[in-house]
Amino acid sequence: MCQKRAIFKPMKNEEREHLKQRCGGSWKLVLRYLLAGEACCRREKSQAIAGPGHSIAVTSSGAVYSFGSNNSGQLGHGTLEEEWRPRLIRSLQGIRIIQAAAGAGRTMLISDAGQVYAFGKDSFGEAEYGVQGSKVVTTPQMVESLKGIYIVQAAIGNFFTAVLSREGRVYTFSWGNETKLGHQTEPNDHEPRLLLGPLENIPVVQIAAGYCYLLALACQPSGMSVYSVGCGLGGKLGHGSRTDEKYPKLIEQFQTLNLQPMVVAAGAWHAAVVGRDGRVCTWGWGRYGCLGHGNEECESVPKVVESLSNVKAVHVATGDYTTFVVAETGDVYSFGCGESSSLGHSTGADGQANRHTNVLSPELVASLKKINERVVQISLTNSIYWNAHTFALTDSGKLYAFGAADKGQLGIELVGQQNERGTPECVDIDLS
Repeated sequence: MCQKRAIFKPMKNEEREHLKQRCGGSWKLVLRYLLAGEACCRREKSQAIAGPGHSIAVTSSGAVYSFGSNNSGQLGHGTLEEEWRPRLIRSLQGIRIIQAAAGAGRTMLISDAGQVYAFGKDSFGEAEYGVQGSKVVTTPQMVESLKGIYIVQAAIGNFFTAVLSREGRVYTFSWGNETKLGHQTEPNDHEPRLLLGPLENIPVVQIAAGYCYLLALACQPSGMSVYSVGCGLGGKLGHGSRTDEKYPKLIEQFQTLNLQPMVVAAGAWHAAVVGRDGRVCTWGWGRYGCLGHGNEECESVPKVVESLSNVKAVHVATGDYTTFVVAETGDVYSFGCGESSSLGHSTGADGQANRHTNVLSPELVASLKKINERVVQISLTNSIYWNAHTFALTDSGKLYAFGAADKGQLGIELVGQQNERGTPECVDIDLS
């Protein structure tokens, strides 16, 4: 059964044996590790990424389309011109992409051969206070320093970038000064550094990057667990305090809640998890109601969103003070900051009323229910410097977009002086 999984197939015998030992010594545990990674990352499946001002869409066959802001070449077309419609990245012909990540002015793509391609700002993280990478790369270039490591996922924070290897090891670039991520490096370091500490010997199936912190979903023989590292302001590391952590630290609250984490999401300032039983937990900064607890208070340990107790969640996405939850039924709920219409709520006959209102508790996104399609993935902008937009991907491969559209990031033409869409509109692209 392991041999049927895409990332396991090309492994040599000694690599397979090493992975078996790392997972706990049995092929059953290896299979659980492989399936857990596929489930939470949509690996090998179509996906859409609502980046800061630009968007990436990956088809199920591994072709990549990009559109939106292009001031640093982050669309990968060899130009610096904005694109208002999805445009195929032709230089990737013959390369199958299985996962994508988008950050401010930069994009990373992972191929089915474990290679990483990057373009846009030639930087793996901003130095403090917004100093940007001076060089730009306008077409996908292989990241040479990762050539010897088979990568399956990338996550882009503001001050750092993280990648996950096939064996479940986490590597980070940049932001190592003052040993912020367990290593001492220059702010704009192009070399991958192994994330030291407890995760050196525990396989990780998913990573999620916030503005200044990293979450890792780990797979151990005893079950799934979440570790966090980085800046602890607002309680977003989930340890009951607001102190920084230089090395990954286990979030113990999930054991207290008797919850098996299956998916993690790191918003800019808050985080969320979906459990195997369908419960949703949120923690961190609570501004605009982004935690869904009916208030704007911070939570320094994961707390179950009680108003979703009758919903079995399968997917969660977080942005800049916004949260979306996808139920097993395909229903979608959102809460948090209503700016730029990115929550998808538009009530009233004119479609204008309420769409910018902050939502303190989960509300059904009625506009997505009307499309009569089953939503399987939500992606939303996770950056404080850009107006937010949102994608909803359906099981038939249709992509719906709403929110900010000032740079063409929705992939749809707007009429007149419009700069946002309050209700979901189908993007002219088939991802199936």
